[in-house]
Amino acid sequence: MNRFDGNHDAQWVGEEAGPIVRPYVLTRGRTEPTSGRFDLITLAVTVRVVAQHEPGLDPECLAIARYCHQPQSVAEVAAHMNLPAGTVRVLLSDLLDQGFIALQEPHSETDMHDERLYRAVLDGLRAL
Repeated sequence: MNRFDGNHDAQWVGEEAGPIVRPYVLTRGRTEPTSGRFDLITLAVTVRVVAQHEPGLDPECLAIARYCHQPQSVAEVAAHMNLPAGTVRVLLSDLLDQGFIALQEPHSETDMHDERLYRAVLDGLRAL
């Protein structure tokens, strides 16, 4: 069945449905982080070992914790996870609250002139 054939009553199942989990489901309806400041250039880094099936972590949080084994910006995490930055901010806040990650701000204004940082932010924004 073609998705664009005008049949609005058809239900998609299996592969045709695509991703059906909405971002607000991942955050349990929350739209703001509970703690921390999460600009697009804020860096998150995992500071605690994450087990294969860590109790209390959703699969998305587990994937983020594993991805942040080296410092990653919020924009990079959003692009890698293919999730909106707002959703990633809430999930990172959950990880921060549970002690899995730490936040790092750019060290100085000289970091703001680093072309790699701008490219990472632009790549993250394009992926959104």
